[in-house]
Amino acid sequence: MLDQATTPVRVPLVTEPWGILKSLQMARRNVLSIIPDLATKQPMISGKTGKRWHMVMDPATIREILLDKLEHYPKSVVTKNLLKPAIGESLFIAEGAHWRWQRRAAAPVFSHRNVMNLSPIMTGAAERAAQRISDAGPRAVDMLEEMVTTTFDVIGDVTFSGGDTFDRDKVHGAIDDYIAEAGKISLFDILGFPDWVPRPGRLMSGAALKEMKTMADGAIEARSARGHEGVPDLLDLLLEGEDPKTKRRMSTAELRDNLLTFIVAGHETTALTLAWAMYLVGFDQEVQDRARAEAQSVLQGRACTGEDVEHLPYIRMIIDEALRMYPAAGIISRTAMQKDTLCEREILPGDTVMIPIYALGRNALLWDEPDAFRPERFKDRKAIDRYAYLPFGDGPRICIGASFALQEAVIILATMLSRFKFTPVQGKDPEPVMILTLRPQGGVWMTAEAV
Repeated sequence: MLDQATTPVRVPLVTEPWGILKSLQMARRNVLSIIPDLATKQPMISGKTGKRWHMVMDPATIREILLDKLEHYPKSVVTKNLLKPAIGESLFIAEGAHWRWQRRAAAPVFSHRNVMNLSPIMTGAAERAAQRISDAGPRAVDMLEEMVTTTFDVIGDVTFSGGDTFDRDKVHGAIDDYIAEAGKISLFDILGFPDWVPRPGRLMSGAALKEMKTMADGAIEARSARGHEGVPDLLDLLLEGEDPKTKRRMSTAELRDNLLTFIVAGHETTALTLAWAMYLVGFDQEVQDRARAEAQSVLQGRACTGEDVEHLPYIRMIIDEALRMYPAAGIISRTAMQKDTLCEREILPGDTVMIPIYALGRNALLWDEPDAFRPERFKDRKAIDRYAYLPFGDGPRICIGASFALQEAVIILATMLSRFKFTPVQGKDPEPVMILTLRPQGGVWMTAEAV
């Protein structure tokens, strides 16, 4: 049996049933705290909290939900209500034909070639991060804050490179405000009230969102009129994007909503993965030493590049294990559209069907000692059931930027570990808390010693 002293931090899961008000109170503080502990021991559990819900941890059944019966299980009303004010009917939220044409138009943007072409931006951001850590000297650094800065540096350059019409700090602030305030689950969302009913917490962030959208529209229109020199960035690629079936291109509003989606999803989720990876290599110094040896052998003192990524398998395993233990999206939520049977249980129209990614990655039926940090689990990826490990979702709606995020994470982590020995600050363990994403609350405080 693993104990807390030898196990990285985890979320205390529910061991007794809660009523709707207690569930709401807990969910507003940490969405993951409403997951029953049974979800780490069984293939499926069901209950009722205001409305009927089911949590599915069985890989074959998850495949049905995300792939075989995709149209029967669209994204839940709660998910849409939380995110629609910020990112509209973008790829992340749209359904059916409106989603399909956007996906076809945007897919070439994230081709291997385009992602590799953008890797020098990631390398430059990693170099600047290493310099900031070096300049900080021997004092403790919050690696969560540092990784957020670094990944926003990347997404700013790959989204609006060379653009002076886009105030990055304001956009960053508006996104953070929205996630912190408006993202908290509202009782109205749980009860399924329509989107036009005002949400108390969401009124606070309306002005910042409006300003952010206006700025993005201005930047898009300026780029459309004047063009851009150098390596095509995400905005260039999206402007050129066309649905091969319908020949439809995105309007300014559609471009803006998708760009804001990529900015939100493309910086915070990668930053969190890196922050958790930093926490884990601080937790296990032997893993850190092995990773450093690999990085130093490949990099020879320089910052990591896109070409180096394939030669850093152990660094990639650490990223994969961090995503298993602390997935940025801790729960996927769907709404059943018709009567069905999953794991021999009746599903009714309107039921909420959740895939608790956090519990899936810690389910004892699927993983040996699931609460232990073991990057080598991912040495043979073919031995892992595809639907037992879903940090980016799966099926047609798998995260479009997964390869971009993984390349960026390996580049930054390898650069950091090749140059510094990181030691955690005693007594400052982060707490895993999910509002919209799973964050290390309290930060990841470490001292960095040049090596």
